[in-house]
Amino acid sequence: MTAEAIESGPRTGSDTSGTADDRPLRIALLTYKGNPFCGGQGVYVRHLARELARLGHSVEVIGAQPYPVLDEGVPLTELPSLDLYRQPDPFRTPKRGEYRDWIDAAEVATMWTGGFPEPLTFSLRARRHLAARRGEFDVIHDNQTLGYGLLADLGAPLVTTIHHPITVDRQLDLDAADTRRRRASVRRWYGFTRMQKRVARRLPSVLTVSGSSQQEIVDHLGVRRDRIHVVHIGADTDLWSPDPSVAEAPGRIVTTSSADVPLKGLVHLVEALAKLRTGNPKAHLVVVGKRAEDGPVAQAIERHGLQDAVEFVKGISDAELVDLVRGAQIACVPSLYEGFSLPAAEAMATGTPLVATTGGAIPEVAGPDGETCLAVPPADAGALADALARLLGDPELRARLGAAGRDRVLSRFTWKQAAIGTAALYREAIAARSGATRPGRGR
Repeated sequence: MTAEAIESGPRTGSDTSGTADDRPLRIALLTYKGNPFCGGQGVYVRHLARELARLGHSVEVIGAQPYPVLDEGVPLTELPSLDLYRQPDPFRTPKRGEYRDWIDAAEVATMWTGGFPEPLTFSLRARRHLAARRGEFDVIHDNQTLGYGLLADLGAPLVTTIHHPITVDRQLDLDAADTRRRRASVRRWYGFTRMQKRVARRLPSVLTVSGSSQQEIVDHLGVRRDRIHVVHIGADTDLWSPDPSVAEAPGRIVTTSSADVPLKGLVHLVEALAKLRTGNPKAHLVVVGKRAEDGPVAQAIERHGLQDAVEFVKGISDAELVDLVRGAQIACVPSLYEGFSLPAAEAMATGTPLVATTGGAIPEVAGPDGETCLAVPPADAGALADALARLLGDPELRARLGAAGRDRVLSRFTWKQAAIGTAALYREAIAARSGATRPGRGR
């Protein structure tokens, strides 16, 4: 269904005041970039929407390219951008006939100057779309767009998820930039974070996925702590589950990473693998993500002669991905920082033992060192190599950590639990808006 089709058709809506607290809610879930194969935000939208629908709520995802992959029963309304970063022609200049309005022109102009326009332009399109459908939703849930357009009266209370402040990514990319020109380019690209900081401070209700992210939002964005609510996310524990019939591949270490995003710490894992293979030549790494043809990771692989020991896989099915992790002797999260770490929770749910850093919220997910994982400091290839070697050499430790990790996820990190907590926050936002708009209270 396209946004244009909805806006041109009849609009139906009803007054939601005075309804029961336990009635099903009509939810608009906004995501400016929702493909689950592009990162954690897409995974969040897919699984949260599905579980909210299973609880009986009506969920409509409104998204831009790359469009979300959704489960049966969750409709998608396409709110298309110009898709300027699509493959195989990213940073393309659209043809004249592609321009529809001034928002499209602003999108292209921002790209031409080295900025990233999508959070702003999606928010403006969403504001226009929601204005045309006023009264159709009980609550609007924004998935970290944080654009100026969402500061308007959207006709329903707004809840916003901030997974973690993108200012963290910005600082790590600046730290990794080795030339003045590269640092200037990073600053231009992350120019949208100034908008996100201004918007975040004005939001009445912020949802985040970990206590670590809550503190980062306070420190980096200046949001008041009493406006930030933590609802942990989790793994699809039906899909991500143990399967003894999957053969274990000796020496396999699996990780999920964008090759040259400094935040993900893949270069440190490659360095650790080089150290590890001096004593364990069977050790090899499978990276779920796109291979970078140049950059720090590619250079490290070549420098250590690891071309045959590091494999990148991309575009595989969910079932193939789960079996890949099930067959690994170790799952590894080498990130310098994570706002939650879905790969950690998913690997633990399969019973695959985990080696993870202590960056950001990872310890909240992975649990105590030696009990549910082996934990190492971020950016420490030596410590990472030692932990990997210890785990590869100890089958009993692998079995114990794998079982404990699975139990931890089942008790703390499931999508059903996340949906229940999120729906409770929706009702709080609806009640707060209702109280604020009563006669004599103002808005």
